[in-house]
Amino acid sequence: ADAVSVEVLDAGNKGLFGLGKPQVRVRLTVNPAGGVADVQTESTPSKAPSRRAKRVEAEVEAPPRRNGDISPPEPERVESKPAPVADARQGVPAKEGEPHPEHDALLDRAESVISKMLHLLNLEAQVSANYGPTERDGRRNIHVDIRGNDLSVLIGRRSETLSAFQYIASLIVGKEEQQFVQLTVDVEGYRDRREKQLIQMAKRMADQVAKSGRRQTLEPMPSGERRIIHIALRDHPEVKTESTGEEPYRKVMILPKDG
Repeated sequence: ADAVSVEVLDAGNKGLFGLGKPQVRVRLTVNPAGGVADVQTESTPSKAPSRRAKRVEAEVEAPPRRNGDISPPEPERVESKPAPVADARQGVPAKEGEPHPEHDALLDRAESVISKMLHLLNLEAQVSANYGPTERDGRRNIHVDIRGNDLSVLIGRRSETLSAFQYIASLIVGKEEQQFVQLTVDVEGYRDRREKQLIQMAKRMADQVAKSGRRQTLEPMPSGERRIIHIALRDHPEVKTESTGEEPYRKVMILPKDG
């Protein structure tokens, strides 16, 4: 005989339009050797829990976090710090006796512009700029010295080429710095030597004018060289100077002050 007898009590009804799963009532009768025990139960269709359900159940059944548990680290706080000053000299007035930062930048600009001009002329040379003495109007002239090999082509006849080079460089630097810039460009000390020659000549001609009482007219000169003559003789007690003529043939006349 079977150990269990199954008796269907209710086969169950399907849902609307035959959809849905019916519930079935059965009676199980255990037939042990020593007696009979009836067990009545209801069976319902088993449904395997989905993976999602298991995950949700695990999350629900997880015990709450205790105070002693390690909590996730909080975001690290970053304290704002003042940005470091890129250059302590920027935006700060120069101390007394110390060159202003803009002056240094201006010298760098002059050296850079002239170096590029020389490169375009296929001339290799070293360029250095520094400030000359302060003029009467408070401006400081910038002296730029160019040194290299075979730079006579940059001087030209009566330093006309050098004067033109100097003029163009002054315009470029002034435009980039948005201010008036007076450059004096020298090549291998040429201007220094030339200035000494002009001063000696001016004094010699002034002595002749003072003795003879007759004016003397010098050869045509660029404006820079004429200026040297005017400065050299402006404090002379017996002569005075004037410029005459039109460029490029403008000249300096040395006249007696009483004449």
